[in-house]
Amino acid sequence: MFGRAPKKSDNTKYYEILGVSKNASQDDLKKAYRKAAIKNHPDKGGDPEKFKELAQAYEVLSDPEKREIYDEYGEDALKEGMGGGGAGHDPFDIFSSFFGGGFGGSSSRGRRQRRGEDVVHPLKVSLEDLYLGTTKKLSLSRNMLCSKCNGKGSKSGASMKCAGCQGTGMKVSIRQLGPSMIQQMQHPCNECKGTGETINDRDRCPQCEGEKVVPEKKVLEVVVEKGMQNGQKITFPGEADEAPDAVTGDIVFVLQQKEHPRFKRKGEDLFVEHTLSLTEALCGFQFALTHLDGRQLLIKSNPGEVVKPDSFKAINDEGMPIYQRSFMKGKLYIHFTVDFPDSLSPNQVKALPAVLPPKPTSELTDMELDECEETTLHDVNMEEEMRRKRQAQQEAYEEDDDMHGGAQRVQCAQQ
Repeated sequence: MFGRAPKKSDNTKYYEILGVSKNASQDDLKKAYRKAAIKNHPDKGGDPEKFKELAQAYEVLSDPEKREIYDEYGEDALKEGMGGGGAGHDPFDIFSSFFGGGFGGSSSRGRRQRRGEDVVHPLKVSLEDLYLGTTKKLSLSRNMLCSKCNGKGSKSGASMKCAGCQGTGMKVSIRQLGPSMIQQMQHPCNECKGTGETINDRDRCPQCEGEKVVPEKKVLEVVVEKGMQNGQKITFPGEADEAPDAVTGDIVFVLQQKEHPRFKRKGEDLFVEHTLSLTEALCGFQFALTHLDGRQLLIKSNPGEVVKPDSFKAINDEGMPIYQRSFMKGKLYIHFTVDFPDSLSPNQVKALPAVLPPKPTSELTDMELDECEETTLHDVNMEEEMRRKRQAQQEAYEEDDDMHGGAQRVQCAQQ
C-alpha cells in the first residue's frame, strides 16, 4: 500500500534563514551557517531560537536527500517522515560536530566555554606620567594557537582519550595519614597535562610538537591617560595566552605610582611642603616652585601678611588633571612650616620688642616671684618619651601578672 504524496508547500524558509539562494553550493551553506551560528550562539549572547532555526535549516540543506525532499515538497514532507525527520537533532550537537567541539569543547547542551586566565602585570609610572599622560611600549610573550594544526596538536587533527585519566584531565591520589585516616587529593593528569587527550607520536604537529600552542612575542602600547589613579587598571581584552577550546583571557596592567620627592597626591589634589624662616614668615616671602610639567610657579605672600606655623594655602586649578576631563584640575596645597632660630643674641633680644607686638601686661610682682619655686626646662622627644612610658607600663603589667599567677599556684599546691 502506497502513501499519498504530500502537497507542495513553502520550500524557501530554510534558505532565507541561512541567507542563501536556492542554488547555493555546500560551501556556500557552510560559510553562511558558520557566520550566523557564531553570531547567534547563546554562549555569545545570541538568540537561542534563532540559533535553533539555523541548526535545523543547515541540518536539512546539508543532507542531499533531505534537501531534495525539502525543495520538492517543503518542510511538511520532512515532518511526515519522508526524509527521516528534520527537527529532532540538538542544535548544540550540530554546532559541535561542525566546529569540532564548539565553544565548550563538548557537545553537552548548555555547557559554557572555559575562559582562560587573565594575565596581570604591574606597571610603574611616575607622578609626571599621570599628570601629563604617556604611552609605554611593552614587549610580552604569550601562547598562540598553532597555525599549522589549528590548535589540534596533530597533523590529522585527531586525538585519543588519555588512558591515564580516562579523558577527565584529572587524577585522584590517596595518601595514608594514620591508622584509619586517609586523604584524597585531585591533581591534573601528568600524562596529558590536564587536557584529557593524547596524540600519537607519529601524528604530532611538527611546528608545535603536539603542544597545540606556540610562543609569540607581541608589543603592546599602553596609553596612560592624564589623571589616572594609582591602582587603576588598563585592560587589553583577549590578549592573554590562547588555548584550544577556550575563550582567551585579558592582559591587565595595574598602575603603580612611584613616590615623588616633592609632590604628594590625594585624589585630584597635590600637596607640597615648604619651610619658611622666621623672618620670611613675619616679613614676607617669595620663591619659585617647579611644577610637574616643568612650569615655574611664583609663590609669594601678601604685603604685611604673617604666615603661622603648620598653615596651608591653596592655588586653584594647579592640582592633578581630572581623569577623562583633563581640562579641569584640582587644587595645589602648600603646607608651610616655620624654622625658628635656635637662639638670639642679646642685641637681637633688645631690638625685637620695638618691632614685635607688646608682651602681656600680667607681670608677676616681686612677692609673687618669691613664693614661686624655680624650675628648669629641658628639650624632649615626645615620641621617644611616650614609647618609653608604654614599655614601662607593659613591664609593670607583666610583673603584676606573674605575682598573681605565682600566688595562685602556691594556693593550689596547699590544697
